Amino acid sequence: MGRWRVTVADEEADVERLAQAAAAGDAAALDALLVLVQPEVLRLCARFLPCRQDAEEACQDTLLALARGIGTFERRASFRTWLYRVAANRSRTTYQALRRRWETESAGAPMPESPDPRRTSVVAGSRLDLLAGLAAIRPELAEPVALRDVLGLSYREIAATLDVPEGTVKSRLYEGRRRLQAWLSGGPGGG
Repeated sequence: MGRWRVTVADEEADVERLAQAAAAGDAAALDALLVLVQPEVLRLCARFLPCRQDAEEACQDTLLALARGIGTFERRASFRTWLYRVAANRSRTTYQALRRRWETESAGAPMPESPDPRRTSVVAGSRLDLLAGLAAIRPELAEPVALRDVLGLSYREIAATLDVPEGTVKSRLYEGRRRLQAWLSGGPGGG
């Protein structure tokens, strides 16, 4: 890792500096960045996926997407905000792939809509319900909900990440929450 040694005190500045250097094509900076953010990415993915193995799969997908897409990082928002979006999207994609895999391996039997409480913790069950609900609503509504309610980004960070005005974020968040709530309660309006 050579010149890209990272200290705890300067971690935030180092992450941004490494991200800028990696976006400019510095392979050593990209390697250092991936090592530095990997634990955080795993924690983010674990907020979505209840099983550690699934979170690790989403983490690897996120890091791979980061490595492949770092050149598209435009610095409209902080690197971490961009990273959160990638992690949220990869976690949702991993969940959808796991769901398809389950249906294929179970001879087309759909996954149970609500988790079996004898096998699944309440927290894990609620995350599975949330992921299924986010998959059931339009992506432009699901993404702000995931970024705000799961990852805790501010309206400003979400607006910068999605490249839309804050007012649009707020209206999409309101509508996304409304539809998600309807879907979770089994009512109409979940699409």
